[in-house]
Parts: sequence; structure tokens; C-alpha cells
Amino acid sequence: MGLDDFDFLTGSWRVRHRQLKERLAGSQEWIEFPGTTVAQKLMGGHANFDDNVLELPGDAYRAVTLRAFDAKTNQWSIWWLDGRTPSGPLDPPVRGRFEDGVGTFYADDSYQGKPIRVRFIWSNITASSCQWEQAFSGDQGAHWETNWIMTFERAD
Repeated sequence: MGLDDFDFLTGSWRVRHRQLKERLAGSQEWIEFPGTTVAQKLMGGHANFDDNVLELPGDAYRAVTLRAFDAKTNQWSIWWLDGRTPSGPLDPPVRGRFEDGVGTFYADDSYQGKPIRVRFIWSNITASSCQWEQAFSGDQGAHWETNWIMTFERAD
């Protein structure tokens, strides 16, 4: 655990996105689309970023993820910068760590003006594939709705 937690992500990936059409609305309708990710380490491994192309039908865009490791807390902070709103604001970072090969990260945020809890999970990590998912909770984590799943396959 620590600086090497995200080493698996370094390189180029083909990504299959699966997003709920509507979040926190009881929707069961998913939108699926392709994308790519290129990730690299920064600052000797204390940080990393990835450049993403999301081929969302009718609204393709780019985004960047920035991650920074705090050795004092042994936690990562993760920010997302959406190319559709490049001047921000940045969402509050999700924070967490890897345990037993699974990374779990949380943040308090808002969605459509209402307070929510956000959770990211990195799992199923191998040399050639991995999965990321995002979930929201409108009740402080009592119930979670997974609303975005990214399945990665190594491209390089």
C-alpha cells in the first residue's frame, strides 16, 4: 500500500463506460459507450494523472483525473476535471486507500443541489484489466446507487 497503489494504471487503455441515464432517480436504464485512457505517474509516484476520451453519444468529451498520495495519512486524494466545464469548479476530492487489492474512496458533495456521499471503487485489478465504479448515496451511505462503471482493457 502506498505510492505504488496506482502503478497498475500506468499506460494506455481501452475503456467500456456504462452510465445510468438518470442518477438518484430510480433509473434502471444504462448508456454504454467506448473511450480511452492514458495514465502516467508524476512527482516520483506521489501523484499520477490520466487523460480520458469519453465517446458519449452526442456529447463526446475529454476529462482528466489527478491523484495525489499523502504519506502521513496513507491516503490518496482524487480529483476529476471534466472537459465540458474546463474552468471548474473541481469537485471535492474523494479520499481513501487500497486494502486487499481494492481501492475505496469517499467524498461529501452535492448533486442537483442536494447533499450526497460519493464512493469510488477500484477492483478486479490484473496486469491487463481493471474496473472502476462510482456510486452516490443520498442518505449518508445507508444505501448506494452505482451510476457509472468503467471496465478497462490494456491497449499497450
